Amino acid sequence: MFNFRQDFIRFAIEQKVLRFGQFQTKAGRLSPYFFNAGLFNDGASMRSLSHFYAQAILASETEFDMLFGPAYKGIPLAAGTAIALAEQGRNVPYCYNRKEVKDHGEGGTTVGAPLQGKVLIIDDVISAGTSVRESIELIRAAGAEPCAVVIALDRKERGLGKLSAAQEVRRDYGIPVIAIATLDDLLGYLQGESELTENLGAVRAYRDLFGVASDEV
Repeated sequence: MFNFRQDFIRFAIEQKVLRFGQFQTKAGRLSPYFFNAGLFNDGASMRSLSHFYAQAILASETEFDMLFGPAYKGIPLAAGTAIALAEQGRNVPYCYNRKEVKDHGEGGTTVGAPLQGKVLIIDDVISAGTSVRESIELIRAAGAEPCAVVIALDRKERGLGKLSAAQEVRRDYGIPVIAIATLDDLLGYLQGESELTENLGAVRAYRDLFGVASDEV
Protein backbone atom coordinates (compact mmCIF):
# COMPACT_ATOMS: atom_id res chain seq x y z
CA MET A 1 0.00 0.00 0.00
CA PHE A 2 1.37 3.42 -0.95
CA ASN A 3 1.66 5.69 2.09
CA PHE A 4 -0.02 8.56 0.26
CA ARG A 5 -3.32 6.67 0.33
CA GLN A 6 -3.34 6.54 4.14
CA ASP A 7 -2.07 10.13 4.24
CA PHE A 8 -4.99 11.16 2.04
CA ILE A 9 -7.55 9.49 4.32
CA ARG A 10 -6.01 11.29 7.31
CA PHE A 11 -6.02 14.59 5.42
CA ALA A 12 -9.67 14.19 4.37
CA ILE A 13 -10.72 13.48 7.96
CA GLU A 14 -8.73 16.44 9.30
CA GLN A 15 -10.39 18.70 6.71
CA LYS A 16 -13.83 17.29 7.69
CA VAL A 17 -14.29 16.28 4.07
CA LEU A 18 -14.62 12.68 5.25
CA ARG A 19 -17.03 12.37 8.16
CA PHE A 20 -18.63 9.56 10.13
CA GLY A 21 -22.19 9.22 11.36
CA GLN A 22 -25.34 8.40 9.41
CA PHE A 23 -25.84 9.86 5.95
CA GLN A 24 -28.37 9.10 3.24
CA THR A 25 -26.87 8.47 -0.18
CA LYS A 26 -28.46 9.30 -3.52
CA ALA A 27 -29.44 5.64 -3.75
CA GLY A 28 -31.39 5.99 -0.48
CA ARG A 29 -28.93 3.93 1.56
CA LEU A 30 -27.87 4.95 5.05
CA SER A 31 -24.09 5.21 4.94
CA PRO A 32 -21.87 5.38 8.04
CA TYR A 33 -19.49 7.77 6.26
CA PHE A 34 -19.73 10.70 3.89
CA PHE A 35 -17.14 12.19 1.54
CA ASN A 36 -17.66 15.70 0.15
CA ALA A 37 -14.74 16.87 -2.00
CA GLY A 38 -16.41 20.28 -2.36
CA LEU A 39 -15.16 21.05 1.16
CA PHE A 40 -11.60 21.25 -0.14
CA ASN A 41 -12.38 24.91 -0.61
CA ASP A 42 -9.33 26.97 0.26
CA GLY A 43 -5.89 27.42 -1.21
CA ALA A 44 -3.97 25.21 1.21
CA SER A 45 -6.36 22.25 1.03
CA MET A 46 -6.61 22.48 -2.78
CA ARG A 47 -2.82 22.51 -3.05
CA SER A 48 -2.55 19.38 -0.91
CA LEU A 49 -5.40 17.67 -2.76
CA SER A 50 -3.76 18.41 -6.11
CA HIS A 51 -0.53 16.81 -4.95
CA PHE A 52 -2.42 13.68 -3.87
CA TYR A 53 -3.95 13.48 -7.36
CA ALA A 54 -0.49 13.84 -8.89
CA GLN A 55 0.92 11.11 -6.65
CA ALA A 56 -1.90 8.71 -7.56
CA ILE A 57 -1.41 9.38 -11.28
CA LEU A 58 2.35 8.88 -11.17
CA ALA A 59 2.05 5.76 -9.00
CA SER A 60 -0.39 4.22 -11.50
CA GLU A 61 2.24 4.52 -14.27
CA THR A 62 -0.54 5.33 -16.72
CA GLU A 63 0.64 6.78 -20.02
CA PHE A 64 -1.04 10.11 -20.74
CA ASP A 65 -0.45 13.34 -22.65
CA MET A 66 -2.85 15.80 -21.01
CA LEU A 67 -5.58 16.32 -18.40
CA PHE A 68 -9.27 17.06 -18.85
CA GLY A 69 -11.55 18.47 -16.12
CA PRO A 70 -15.32 18.03 -16.57
CA ALA A 71 -17.32 21.13 -15.66
CA TYR A 72 -17.75 22.13 -12.98
CA LYS A 73 -16.00 20.22 -10.20
CA GLY A 74 -13.31 18.85 -12.49
CA ILE A 75 -12.11 22.30 -13.58
CA PRO A 76 -10.13 23.28 -10.44
CA LEU A 77 -9.06 19.66 -9.98
CA ALA A 78 -7.50 19.47 -13.45
CA ALA A 79 -5.81 22.86 -13.07
CA GLY A 80 -4.47 22.05 -9.63
CA THR A 81 -3.27 18.61 -10.67
CA ALA A 82 -1.47 20.07 -13.69
CA ILE A 83 0.36 22.46 -11.36
CA ALA A 84 1.24 19.63 -8.94
CA LEU A 85 2.53 17.44 -11.76
CA ALA A 86 4.65 20.32 -13.08
CA GLU A 87 6.16 20.76 -9.61
CA GLN A 88 7.13 17.08 -9.74
CA GLY A 89 8.80 17.45 -13.12
CA ARG A 90 5.92 16.43 -15.41
CA ASN A 91 4.56 19.46 -17.26
CA VAL A 92 1.40 18.57 -19.21
CA PRO A 93 -1.36 20.64 -20.81
CA TYR A 94 -4.94 20.63 -19.56
CA CYS A 95 -8.36 21.76 -20.63
CA TYR A 96 -11.96 21.72 -19.48
CA ASN A 97 -15.39 21.97 -21.03
CA ARG A 98 -18.13 24.55 -20.87
CA LYS A 99 -21.66 23.58 -19.97
CA GLU A 100 -22.91 25.82 -22.78
CA VAL A 101 -21.33 26.30 -26.21
CA LYS A 102 -19.80 29.77 -26.61
CA ASP A 103 -20.59 31.33 -29.99
CA HIS A 104 -18.31 34.39 -29.70
CA GLY A 105 -14.68 35.07 -28.87
CA GLU A 106 -12.69 31.86 -29.17
CA GLY A 107 -15.96 29.87 -29.28
CA GLY A 108 -16.24 26.12 -28.86
CA THR A 109 -17.07 23.79 -25.99
CA THR A 110 -13.62 23.54 -24.37
CA VAL A 111 -11.18 25.98 -22.80
CA GLY A 112 -7.42 25.52 -22.57
CA ALA A 113 -5.15 23.24 -24.55
CA PRO A 114 -6.59 21.40 -27.57
CA LEU A 115 -7.73 17.85 -26.89
CA GLN A 116 -5.17 15.48 -28.37
CA GLY A 117 -3.29 12.31 -27.57
CA LYS A 118 -4.07 10.26 -24.47
CA VAL A 119 -6.31 12.19 -22.08
CA LEU A 120 -6.71 11.66 -18.32
CA ILE A 121 -10.12 12.69 -16.99
CA ILE A 122 -9.89 14.27 -13.51
CA ASP A 123 -13.01 14.29 -11.30
CA ASP A 124 -13.92 14.05 -7.62
CA VAL A 125 -16.04 10.89 -7.52
CA ILE A 126 -18.08 8.72 -9.87
CA SER A 127 -21.75 8.30 -9.02
CA ALA A 128 -24.13 7.86 -11.95
CA GLY A 129 -21.28 8.13 -14.44
CA THR A 130 -22.98 10.87 -16.47
CA SER A 131 -19.99 13.23 -16.27
CA VAL A 132 -17.61 10.47 -17.36
CA ARG A 133 -19.78 9.47 -20.31
CA GLU A 134 -20.07 13.06 -21.53
CA SER A 135 -16.33 13.60 -21.12
CA ILE A 136 -15.45 10.47 -23.06
CA GLU A 137 -17.79 11.41 -25.90
CA LEU A 138 -16.33 14.93 -26.08
CA ILE A 139 -12.73 13.67 -26.04
CA ARG A 140 -13.37 11.06 -28.72
CA ALA A 141 -15.25 13.57 -30.87
CA ALA A 142 -12.10 15.71 -30.86
CA GLY A 143 -10.06 12.78 -32.14
CA ALA A 144 -8.28 12.19 -28.83
CA GLU A 145 -8.19 9.06 -26.67
CA PRO A 146 -9.56 8.91 -23.10
CA CYS A 147 -7.10 6.69 -21.25
CA ALA A 148 -8.27 6.73 -17.61
CA VAL A 149 -10.46 8.45 -15.03
CA VAL A 150 -8.85 9.72 -11.83
CA ILE A 151 -11.00 10.27 -8.72
CA ALA A 152 -10.40 11.07 -5.07
CA LEU A 153 -12.26 8.21 -3.33
CA ASP A 154 -13.63 4.94 -4.71
CA ARG A 155 -16.39 3.77 -2.37
CA LYS A 156 -16.32 0.35 -4.12
CA GLU A 157 -20.07 0.24 -3.68
CA ARG A 158 -22.59 -1.46 -5.94
CA GLY A 159 -24.87 0.67 -8.06
CA LEU A 160 -28.26 -0.61 -9.18
CA GLY A 161 -26.62 -3.84 -10.40
CA LYS A 162 -23.72 -5.93 -9.15
CA LEU A 163 -20.97 -3.57 -10.27
CA SER A 164 -19.60 -0.40 -8.74
CA ALA A 165 -19.54 2.86 -10.68
CA ALA A 166 -15.81 2.40 -11.34
CA GLN A 167 -16.37 -1.14 -12.62
CA GLU A 168 -19.14 0.08 -14.91
CA VAL A 169 -16.74 2.62 -16.44
CA ARG A 170 -14.20 -0.14 -17.11
CA ARG A 171 -16.90 -2.39 -18.60
CA ASP A 172 -18.60 0.26 -20.75
CA TYR A 173 -15.59 2.27 -21.95
CA GLY A 174 -12.60 -0.02 -21.52
CA ILE A 175 -10.59 2.44 -19.44
CA PRO A 176 -9.37 2.12 -15.84
CA VAL A 177 -10.41 4.22 -12.86
CA ILE A 178 -7.53 5.42 -10.68
CA ALA A 179 -8.43 6.46 -7.13
CA ILE A 180 -6.27 8.29 -4.62
CA ALA A 181 -7.83 6.01 -2.01
CA THR A 182 -10.54 3.36 -1.80
CA LEU A 183 -12.87 1.91 0.81
CA ASP A 184 -10.17 -0.67 1.56
CA ASP A 185 -7.74 2.13 2.43
CA LEU A 186 -10.35 3.70 4.69
CA LEU A 187 -10.88 0.42 6.55
CA GLY A 188 -7.13 -0.02 6.92
CA TYR A 189 -6.80 3.48 8.33
CA LEU A 190 -9.64 2.99 10.83
CA GLN A 191 -7.99 -0.17 12.13
CA GLY A 192 -4.89 1.76 13.10
CA GLU A 193 -6.55 4.79 14.71
CA SER A 194 -7.82 4.11 18.23
CA GLU A 195 -9.98 7.24 18.35
CA LEU A 196 -11.79 6.19 15.17
CA THR A 197 -12.10 2.40 15.64
CA GLU A 198 -15.66 2.84 16.91
CA ASN A 199 -16.61 3.51 13.26
CA LEU A 200 -14.88 0.38 11.95
CA GLY A 201 -17.76 -2.03 12.59
CA ALA A 202 -20.36 0.17 10.89
CA VAL A 203 -18.17 0.75 7.82
CA ARG A 204 -17.42 -2.98 7.54
CA ALA A 205 -21.12 -3.84 7.85
CA TYR A 206 -21.96 -1.33 5.12
CA ARG A 207 -19.28 -2.82 2.86
CA ASP A 208 -20.67 -6.31 3.47
CA LEU A 209 -24.15 -5.12 2.47
CA PHE A 210 -23.35 -2.94 -0.52
CA GLY A 211 -19.72 -3.45 -1.46
CA VAL A 212 -18.57 -5.15 -4.65
CA ALA A 213 -17.13 -8.63 -4.38
CA SER A 214 -13.86 -7.78 -6.17
CA ASP A 215 -12.18 -5.28 -8.47
CA GLU A 216 -12.89 -7.44 -11.49
CA VAL A 217 -15.63 -6.55 -13.99
